[in-house]
Amino acid sequence: MYSALRTLAAVVAGMLVAFVLVMAVELFSAVVHPFPEGFLGTTDEICRHVERYPQWVLAVVVAAWAATALAGTWTARRIGNLGSFAVVSLLLLAALVLNLSMLPYPLWFKIASLLMVPAAIFAGGRWSAAK
Repeated sequence: MYSALRTLAAVVAGMLVAFVLVMAVELFSAVVHPFPEGFLGTTDEICRHVERYPQWVLAVVVAAWAATALAGTWTARRIGNLGSFAVVSLLLLAALVLNLSMLPYPLWFKIASLLMVPAAIFAGGRWSAAK
């Protein structure tokens, strides 16, 4: 019972770390590339907004998403076990793929994200297991 609760707590903690860091990335994005006046949040407006992201902002976001994945998976593995690490890893990868498939990011950004985030997940698992 203790092991299951610890695993669950590790998943919650890992996802909480990731959530807080994703919110920080979104805040950064809102500061450096704010929504235009009269923005209503429609799908078309969101897509146009994403298409206009400056390239340097996207480069920072790739690094920030990777750091987020590293921190979330490191936390889950450090507190819990390989199972909690796997759950957090899969949830973060699913969120990444969903985000990349729904929004019109440039191809380089999609490729970089799909390389950097899994590498960061791997590193988070390795570094947390090292004692």
